[in-house]
Amino acid sequence: MAELPLFLRPEDAIRQLTELNHKILQGIECLSRVGPDDIHVGVSPKEEVYREDGVVLYRYTQAVGAPFHIPILLVYALVNRPYVVDLQEDRSLVRNLLKLGIDVYLIDWGYPRRGDRWLTLDDYVNGYTNNCVDVVRKRHGLPQINLLGICQGGTLSLCYSALYPEKVKNLITMVTPVDFHVEGDGLLNRWVGRGNGKENIDVDLMVNAFGNIPGEFMNLGFLMLKPFQLGVRKYLEMLDIMDNKEKLVNFLRMEEWIFDSPDQAGEAYRQFVKDFYQGNKLIKGEVRIGDKQVNLHNVRMPVLNIYAEEDHLVPPASSIALKQHIHAEDYTAQSFPVGHIGMYASGKVQQNLPPLIAGWLKERG
Repeated sequence: MAELPLFLRPEDAIRQLTELNHKILQGIECLSRVGPDDIHVGVSPKEEVYREDGVVLYRYTQAVGAPFHIPILLVYALVNRPYVVDLQEDRSLVRNLLKLGIDVYLIDWGYPRRGDRWLTLDDYVNGYTNNCVDVVRKRHGLPQINLLGICQGGTLSLCYSALYPEKVKNLITMVTPVDFHVEGDGLLNRWVGRGNGKENIDVDLMVNAFGNIPGEFMNLGFLMLKPFQLGVRKYLEMLDIMDNKEKLVNFLRMEEWIFDSPDQAGEAYRQFVKDFYQGNKLIKGEVRIGDKQVNLHNVRMPVLNIYAEEDHLVPPASSIALKQHIHAEDYTAQSFPVGHIGMYASGKVQQNLPPLIAGWLKERG
């Protein structure tokens, strides 16, 4: 391999600076042609079918004449907006499932307000989620429906399936944390959880001081997990696409989602951090939601567990641990060579993930 020069010749430096300047000028001109309508997110048509407080249940418009008879309910995390699963036409998990004949519903948690600081996991699981499941069951005249939980929404879906197994036909978990104390590169686990026998953050102090945890604080925490990559490098790499309107709009759509961070209802945040991240109580059978004990052994329905091999938020080992804590005889695990967000935003993953989900569900219909 030839050795790289230790310094650039003046003429090469001038050429590269000239090319960079030209690209920036083209990028500025391209940005001037990007309007709010170009960065539209959540592309698939849908209708509101149920509302409770700030929570809305949507049903997406069917894309085929006779969809699969058991609908699926998508449960996303509380910490980000769910439209990332329907970001744009060529990167939409929702749109691709619809094309494959799956009837799709989604819970939108909304934006908690100051008065919502007292909402608990009991409200989210035994209240909102259970009511949305019942609405879908009633609309279709079914005793059970399919559930797809993503990230923190997967953890909540696991809890729900353990508490209400009679209402869940099949369960799919995606990039879902299960064991919150796994060894490895789980930076979020280390930041929020325990270290050297003590809690790394005082969640009681935070909730008592803030009430609701500000979305800006949550977002800063996620960015600090990879400060150079997420705070510097991606913007330097943006220079390479600034003169391409389509790629630039795709980048801005993702930025729109990343920084659209809802506040977190204080009491629900307190319990999730203390019971899951710090106490790791889910796999110990010690989580109580309302007056109900969460026992993962009650998860006996078929389970499809999907995880990302390069996930820096939910270590693969945290998701893989699911198998040993449930009693499902029909268990399938599938990984993809992407990061956390790439699981539902990568164009390449969207070629294989929706067919996997749709095929797995139809085989168990």
